[in-house]
Amino acid sequence: MISRYQKGSRMSQAVVHSGVVYIAGQVANDRKAGIEGQTADVLAKIDALLAEAGTDRSKLLSVNIFLPSIMDFDAMNGVYDKWIDPENPPARACVEARLADPDLRVEMTAVAAI
Repeated sequence: MISRYQKGSRMSQAVVHSGVVYIAGQVANDRKAGIEGQTADVLAKIDALLAEAGTDRSKLLSVNIFLPSIMDFDAMNGVYDKWIDPENPPARACVEARLADPDLRVEMTAVAAI
């Protein structure tokens, strides 16, 4: 069985299959915020999607982070490190990549167990 959450015409924000939730790329609602504010917003959106799917950040399997400027790496990590469950850190990648909107400072995808 496949469950889809917050479906749109192009994609679902989260899809659950075989006990795993796949979270689509999440970006900040406030595109004028700095990297810390955008990171906090993205992580809150991931938390909400995990909860909607019946899980939480302690069950994260992987997180992929996209930064248009790798110069934001330390500032992003300052927020991420306070959010992540230190007893259950996921596998993670962080790359520098151009995002769809030049005002976006960070985008994240995640995969978690239910």
